[in-house]
Amino acid sequence: MGLIVFGGVALGPAAFAANSNLSEHNIVSRAPFQPSAATHETRIASQGVLEFPNANEVSPRIETVSPVPPTRSSFMATWDGVSGAKGYLVDVSTNESFSSYVDGYHDLDVGNINGRAITGLTAGTTYYYRVRPYTAAGSGGYSNVMTATTEAPTGLIINATFDSSIVGDPNAAAIEAMINRAIAIYESLFSDPTSVQILFRYATTWPDGTLLPEQFIAGSNWVYYTQPWSMFINALIADATTSRDNVANASLPSSALSTNLNPTGANGRAVGLDTPPAMFANGTVGNGGPYDGIVTLKSSAPFQFTRPTSAGYFDAQRLVEHEIDEVLGLGSRLNLGGNDLRPQDLFSWSSSGVRNLTSSGTRYFSINGGSTNIVSFNQDPNGDFGDWLSEACPQTHPYVQNAFACAEQSSDISATSPEGINLDVIGYDLVNTPSPTPTPTPTPTPCYPNFTTAEGCDALSSLTTGAGNTALGWRALFLDTTGSF
Repeated sequence: MGLIVFGGVALGPAAFAANSNLSEHNIVSRAPFQPSAATHETRIASQGVLEFPNANEVSPRIETVSPVPPTRSSFMATWDGVSGAKGYLVDVSTNESFSSYVDGYHDLDVGNINGRAITGLTAGTTYYYRVRPYTAAGSGGYSNVMTATTEAPTGLIINATFDSSIVGDPNAAAIEAMINRAIAIYESLFSDPTSVQILFRYATTWPDGTLLPEQFIAGSNWVYYTQPWSMFINALIADATTSRDNVANASLPSSALSTNLNPTGANGRAVGLDTPPAMFANGTVGNGGPYDGIVTLKSSAPFQFTRPTSAGYFDAQRLVEHEIDEVLGLGSRLNLGGNDLRPQDLFSWSSSGVRNLTSSGTRYFSINGGSTNIVSFNQDPNGDFGDWLSEACPQTHPYVQNAFACAEQSSDISATSPEGINLDVIGYDLVNTPSPTPTPTPTPTPCYPNFTTAEGCDALSSLTTGAGNTALGWRALFLDTTGSF
């Protein structure tokens, strides 16, 4: 069983042979400095579409909540079930005496589940929680007091909001725990002092209520801003903190390739731009919208929320990470449409020194001017052009951002995965950045004209009539055109 992830939308294996094309994009505004929203859909023209059962006709497979690390703004409260309980009431406080309560967490009725993500918290803070069961006859006694401490306040914060489609699901605890595990990975990787707001859903419709076609299993909506080319490029260069950033920035074009660039709101803030959240819960954008994006998992799809993934099931966490990547800023203008590039397009190459910004021919992700192919981009129009080229299932490299994902395979973003490297060079700051991808040393030429010696990428590459020069190192004497000795 296979899966296509298309521009934030994932569709099932029957789409491999189907004729598909991008739908019209829901563009709210293209004016600079104004928020815009885009959603992608894939329409299947042929028959044989993968059909998932109606969510109301499926008996849910209740999954056990496995341990989950806290994030900077949440922790996973868990407790043992009590025989005969109809549900549980949860209290959360910053003091062990419970003389006061965290807003929204006093006698919170969470239903008959054994875990709840406690969200909207302060980083680096210890919290206390307790639960008590209730039946039709009334409530029982409190459990022992349990504690959890949110992660230290320095670094990226992803604030998750779970809408009623998750909170009211029998698997709510497992779904929330899975999402928190994914968020914990991102917060451990990136040190950017910014917060990203994402609404998570588990439903059979888009946020605006439109029914998802049967072949879709996941999707995302996100805010982007049309920024003048020089504004984003200058901010990206100024944001460089590592040698990898310096290598990537050295490959940036010397002149604009498009009038503007279209970073997501989260990506803009990562490089210091004023691109606030602007999306409402129905997917529209405007002033006061509280979210950077919305991630929807289709509730009738065969997802598993714990690992390892069983036969016939898709790893929900891998799909959630894919959609988080899109909200954070991965993606190509080839899906968004128009001439303005997206930040990922700055690192799209077909060979050393040759860019490819089209859906034809070879195209791959490189941070050193095309010298090193980190991963190839997908060029299949049935998939997302901002995703990676994928092998047939089972995949040898089941990356998070593969255009075609497979059942029973799991993976995560990391500092050295293509996704981690890509987010790093478009403006996010890795906590522990590995050594940069080395630039291959050109094969030395035995002799140069006019008694000149040069070694290193682009060393003396502007020289025309000068003589007797010696240059050693990357771009050494790059601006020398007619100088001698």
